[in-house]
Parts: sequence; structure tokens; C-alpha cells
Amino acid sequence: MATLRELELRLKSVRNIEKITKSMKMIASTRLAKAQRALQSGKQYGIANAELFANTTPEEVGKRKLFVVLSSDKGLCGGIHSSVSKATRAAIKEADPESPIMIVGDKSKAQLSRALPQNLALTFSQIGRDIPTFADAAAVADLIFKSGAKYDSIVIVYNKFVSALSFEAASVEVQTEASLREAPGFKAYEMEDDVVKDLSEFALANALYAALVEGHAAETNARRNAMDNASKNATDMIGRLQMQYNRGRQAAITNELVDIITGL
Repeated sequence: MATLRELELRLKSVRNIEKITKSMKMIASTRLAKAQRALQSGKQYGIANAELFANTTPEEVGKRKLFVVLSSDKGLCGGIHSSVSKATRAAIKEADPESPIMIVGDKSKAQLSRALPQNLALTFSQIGRDIPTFADAAAVADLIFKSGAKYDSIVIVYNKFVSALSFEAASVEVQTEASLREAPGFKAYEMEDDVVKDLSEFALANALYAALVEGHAAETNARRNAMDNASKNATDMIGRLQMQYNRGRQAAITNELVDIITGL
């Protein structure tokens, strides 16, 4: 059984942790409001992409896909990073097992580098520390095109913001320049080569931006919920430790009184 001194130190430690988790919850709540506003504007980019690709379905798409996994460098947000890693591993089994993977964020990089080290082609960090911008998405898209990786289509795997209490792994497919050229909707028109190339790059940046802001909102919300649960657990632990400390202190006082009364 722990001594009174050990219980006192434990109580002090848990109280300090409770203060930290409550502060982190307040910070996450403040950031969540900003992230949700960015999410609403970012969704418009995703809607525009969806309308484009709805009318440019290629006649045939190869199985070799490039998976772009979106996570972040930060932790303390539950299993949100594990969800995109699991979704990526499941998707690769259905596609070409040698499909390349590019990862945004160190958390999913650490997980997938153990599970699929031979598939990693490129990784990005320092993105998503604050609300993602279109410039961040455009920079990632530019490096993807310059990487020289071989693929038939691009699949972006990200966390979808479902509600204030939940999220889920989702994916969106982006057609490549070659796929757009072969689409019946594009074949009907004559256009310069640079038009399709620029459109494919802009469409990828659009899709990345929409997925980044949604993933950021889901992560911020998950961090707030994780800190809320941690604060509640700390409060419960403080209650149990305080009760144990009071019982031990009462027993010590009782023993001292018995010794005084008996004259020992």
C-alpha cells in the first residue's frame, strides 16, 4: 500500500496534468472554430473538383494508383492518424501492391514506413501546423508532379469531418493528365496541350486543399475530445486518490490516538 507521502505526490502530479489537459482543451476549442470556418470555404474547392470529374470519366483507368496520405506532425488527438494509415493499407490490397505512397505528416509516415516501407516515394512535413492554405496544397501538388513517380490515377486519403463527436477515413480520386485527355468529355473539344496539363495540376491542388482543411478540422476536433476525456479521467483519478489519502490519514491519526490512550 502506498504511503501518505507517495499519495500526496501522486495527487499533486495528477492535478498538474489536469490543469494541462484543460488548458489544451480550451486551446483546441478556440482553434476548432477557426478550422470549421476554413472547412466551409475549403469544401467549395472539393465541390468544384467533383463537378469536373463527374463529366470527365475516362473510359479505362489502370490499377496503379498513387496514394497521397494526409495526416500531420502533431499527436495527442486519439487514433485519427491511425485511421488514414489503416485505410491506406486496405486500399493498397485492392490496387496494385507496388503502388507508390506519398505522405503528408510525420505521424502516418512513422506508421506506414513500418507496414509498407517499399511503397514510400515521398514524404512532407511542417504542413498543417496551422490552418492549411491553398499555397501549401499547391506546393505539395507541384512536388508530386516533379517526383517522377509512375501512376494511372491519384487517390487522396484523408480524415473526413463527420460531426463534433466523430470522424472517418475517406478518399477522393483525382484523374491524371493522361486520363483527362482520354475522357470522352475532353475529346469532344480541341484544345492546346498546356490547357489539360494546367487543369490537372490545378485540380490536384484543389482536391488537396479541400482534403487538408477537412483533415485539419477533424484533427483539431479529435484533439479537443481527447483532452476532454483526459481531463475527466484526471478528475476521477483525483477523487479516488483523495479518498485513499483521507482513509490513510484517518487510519494514521486513529493509530496515534490508540497509542496515546494505551500509553505506548
